[in-house]
Amino acid sequence: LTTNDVKSKLRSLLRETAQSVAVVTSILPSPDKSFHGATLSSFTSIAMDPYPLVSFSLRTPSRMAASLRGAHPQLSSHMVINILSAAQASTAVLFSRPDLHPQPFENVDYSLNDEGIPVLEGSLGALSCKLASPPIPLDDLLFAGNDSGFESRSRNVEETSSYTSELFIARVTKVEKLASGGSEASDPHAMPLLYHRRSYATC
Repeated sequence: LTTNDVKSKLRSLLRETAQSVAVVTSILPSPDKSFHGATLSSFTSIAMDPYPLVSFSLRTPSRMAASLRGAHPQLSSHMVINILSAAQASTAVLFSRPDLHPQPFENVDYSLNDEGIPVLEGSLGALSCKLASPPIPLDDLLFAGNDSGFESRSRNVEETSSYTSELFIARVTKVEKLASGGSEASDPHAMPLLYHRRSYATC
């Protein structure tokens, strides 16, 4: 099978599986210093020990990827991953289409974590996270095991004209909020938002 054949079959299979939906928020580096957010379709927990780790990928070039690459290493958190509730399908759309919704934070309620990063109100929960390593470019995995540094690989990705993706691995430093344990089971704010067969749903 060609790579395109594998991609097509994988997309078809994943459409039949329900994926959780999250929005990652951060602060763009100076001089802008504005809030930025992006809907994630690849967020997952990958480890609890020795540290709680999560991962996601971003298509590049993107402002979110640039924001995270430029994050100061001494900050306690570089981003907040907001795990959306079933009541937030419109929020997922807002942060997935910057061409249609250039100012998504004007249409959502949010608070700020200790580093001043937005925490979206109404989410199932929100995780303050810090990058555990520099992002890993996925255009060429042949780098595994060689001596080249992360910085040189990141530059190579940025110099290409075509789209590619980067893998981000982050350590959870704080659980900011969780859905209220007293919520009714039928309350959409207590149910997860899922992406299934190209549309938003819940369980």
